[in-house]
Amino acid sequence: MDHLEAFLNFVEQSPTAFHAVANLKEELRRAGFRELREKDPWLVDGGGKYYVTRNDSAMIAFAVPRGGFGPYRIVAAHSDSPAFKLKPRFEDVAEGAYVRLNVEGYGGMIMSSWLDRPLSVAGRLVIREGDGIGTRLVNLDRDSVLIPNMPIHFNREVNEGYKWNIQTDLLPLYGDEKAGGKLMEELAAEAGVSPDQVLAHDLFLYARQPGSIWGAEDAFFSCGRIDDLECAWGCTQALLEADPRDTIAVCAVFDNEEVGSLSKQGADSTFLYDTLTRAGFALGASDGEIRAAMADGFMVSADNAHAVHPNHGEKFDRQNRVYMNRGIVIKHNARQKYTTDAVSDAIFTLVCEKAGVPVQHFSNRSDIPGGSTLGNISNAHVSMNTVDIGLAQLAMHSVCETAGTKDLDYLIRALEAFWG
Repeated sequence: MDHLEAFLNFVEQSPTAFHAVANLKEELRRAGFRELREKDPWLVDGGGKYYVTRNDSAMIAFAVPRGGFGPYRIVAAHSDSPAFKLKPRFEDVAEGAYVRLNVEGYGGMIMSSWLDRPLSVAGRLVIREGDGIGTRLVNLDRDSVLIPNMPIHFNREVNEGYKWNIQTDLLPLYGDEKAGGKLMEELAAEAGVSPDQVLAHDLFLYARQPGSIWGAEDAFFSCGRIDDLECAWGCTQALLEADPRDTIAVCAVFDNEEVGSLSKQGADSTFLYDTLTRAGFALGASDGEIRAAMADGFMVSADNAHAVHPNHGEKFDRQNRVYMNRGIVIKHNARQKYTTDAVSDAIFTLVCEKAGVPVQHFSNRSDIPGGSTLGNISNAHVSMNTVDIGLAQLAMHSVCETAGTKDLDYLIRALEAFWG
């Protein structure tokens, strides 16, 4: 549990992918990592530590060994989580008495978990700055809106498998009929600008419920966005604590995994390939040497896994089931939803063995389709041996998820060994 309090503080300060990346950047900067910008020339030296961002919501950090160029050792996670996103024009007056917000779903959330709890608004504003534009991160950080349930008297099916409709059932309430325009006024004030300076926005709802450590002997913790901020923060901490000697240690945190990764800042983009090749060229490597370093590389795709549910063990494979607080999960799927094969499984198992970290293996029941992650998507652009791993958790994609208090330390120890 050495790192858990720091992680819970990070989650509280990271209501969106934009905030998560900004906070990871700050940790890297304090540790001596230098920022590179994609539109500028790159100067990269042996022994140097660097990071680069794209869209303010994705980040790749890397540490170069003192000897200079070498094979790539990559850990990849993602910064985004399922949420409600505000539409471009988001105010709607209902019944002449309420101002509610027009939202759409981002990712495969458990919708019912968002109802009847105070929510806030955070994200990015794009503002007018002179003849150009600038960006501001905003977080109202107060109980601002709520999505009210219908009373059971008017929705008798609510406990019998009700199907939620985002456009009609899940619009959050913001204020009474006099509240028109006030939300943008609040957001602009938070950004230190006037409302007429705001040109566009990427705004999301989030739950302000603080993280909690609970259970017998503090076995579990709960908060929002464990999937996948636990891996994103954990791999960054491991990079900060590792001492790579003859390989280039790379920590990639992509955006948009929850909606398929197909964006300029997602795993299905050129971001990783661009970063690896530019770093290699800056270190004096030829195109052939860079391709050879990729072929000799290894990637860990880190995205959380499904712990066996205490009330529904029948939903899980009998032999390949995993539990919280029992170590890192290596994920398998014959249809390549996960990219693990025998070689990558064996290699990472030996890494964990060296670090003294227990390993579990997960595979879905053959008659229940599982999710997917960014490993194979990223491999389409940068192909190398890759293992899909995660930490076991409950209630994935709920507004409040649960995980084990021991597993974050296991992850950091294993990745330190991987990079060391």
